[in-house]
Order: sequence, then C-alpha cells, then structure tokens
Amino acid sequence: MTPLQRFRLDGKTALITGGAGILGQGFAQGLASAGAKVAIVDVQEQAACEVAAAIGPEAAGFACDVADAVSVRACVEAVRLRFGCIDILHNNAATKTADPRKFFTPFEEYPLEVWRDVMSVNIDGMFLMAQAVGREMIRQGSGGTIIQTASIYGLVGPDERIYEGSDYLGGPINTPAVYAASKAAVIGLTKWLATHWAKTGIRVNCLVPGGVSSGQNSVFSDHYSNRVPMGRMARAEEMVPALLYLASEASSYVTGQVLAVDGGWTCW
Repeated sequence: MTPLQRFRLDGKTALITGGAGILGQGFAQGLASAGAKVAIVDVQEQAACEVAAAIGPEAAGFACDVADAVSVRACVEAVRLRFGCIDILHNNAATKTADPRKFFTPFEEYPLEVWRDVMSVNIDGMFLMAQAVGREMIRQGSGGTIIQTASIYGLVGPDERIYEGSDYLGGPINTPAVYAASKAAVIGLTKWLATHWAKTGIRVNCLVPGGVSSGQNSVFSDHYSNRVPMGRMARAEEMVPALLYLASEASSYVTGQVLAVDGGWTCW
C-alpha cells in the first residue's frame, strides 16, 4: 500500500454526528470521496437525508438526539443494520441551543438550564455515542477509529477583543464558558478513551478547528483574522483533509492526539 493509498476508506463505514451542520456536510462528503459508506446522523432527520441524497446511494441519513441514550442506541443499531458494521465514528455534534441569544448570555447571568442543555449535547452526547459505537467496534473485533471534534477554545481562552462590534445569528456574540468547558472535556475524554481502548485496536483522536467563516460580519472576520498568524479565518473544506488523515490508515500509529487546524491561533 502506497502512502496515498493509506488515506483511502474503501469498504469502511463511517458514522458522523452533526452531519447536516456547517462543518458536518463537508466532513460527510469528504469521507464519501475517500470511498467510505457514510451514515449521516443529525437531530434534523430531513436535513440528514438531504445531505445523504446529495452524496449518493452509499450514504444514508438517520435521526438521533445524541443527548438521549435511547435515541443513540437505536441510531447505532439502525446504522449497523443498514451498513453491516461501523468502522469510523466522527463524534461531531454540538449545539448553540434552540435560542442562540441565550447561548451568548454574559457569564455573570448565564442560565443553568442553558449550561446543562449545551453540556448534554457537547459532552454527554460525545460520551453516549462513543460508548455505543465503541461497544459495537469491540463486538466486531476489527478495531476502528474515532475522531471527536473539539475547538481551539478547549485549548486556550478566548480573546474577547475580537468580539467588539461582532454580529452573528442576529446579534453580538462571544465564546461562552460552557462552550469552552465542554470542548476541553472532549479533549480529556479523547485521551482517556485512547488509552482505554488501545488494546482493542480502536484509535481515538481529536480534531480542533479554528474559526470558520460562516456568516459572521466583516468586523468580526477582520478582528479574528488579525489575531491569526496566517491572517485569515478558515474555510470549512480545509478541515476535511485532517479528518481523513485521522480516520484512515495514514494515521495507523496515532492515538490520543489533538490536531489543531487553526492557522496558528494556538501558537500565540
């Protein structure tokens, strides 16, 4: 097998949560382009099915609330029945809650119910899906790869100056403490799972995107870009090759690692 061939995912089945989201759609398409059959999992079933339809017959959409253990178990079983096995899990789902304005509430007034809502998806959902798919991978006996999406704010604190004059989703934004805490927890869970499952042949790594351009106003984009060594925000498609590396045999001796695709943000 040549080095380039090691990036291929032919014959593999990948399950991606949050597969209808801004990054999730590109991740799903990237996995399919490398030869994988793709289960696109999202709380919005119609959106997941639309993404799958755009990919083709080797993809299928599934509804799942990753914060609900019963929903997770039913989804994993449905994927197994549809594709026969699960070789790759991209634990990618996250939430800004149903009301983004509440998500961006200043810390001193942050509602506990919003904190718990975010945590239920961003970390409880990671735990539940990793647990359910990990059990399936162990039962299959052929190992597997798990990639969990975190954030630069799971590694470093936010620079609040970039939010001055920002606008996104109908109002000003910030990086809530709950988001940073949940993403730091994803990194910790990744390292724990990597050591716990190493003996089974399951590799677990963490993908850490930097800020992706997705509709923020020009003030925010300029402030953010000025803070990045490479001088710009990321494009969603720039995350995909890193995912393919971690999902494939190209990273066969890599586990428990945190790969930041951030233009150098975490260097400063």
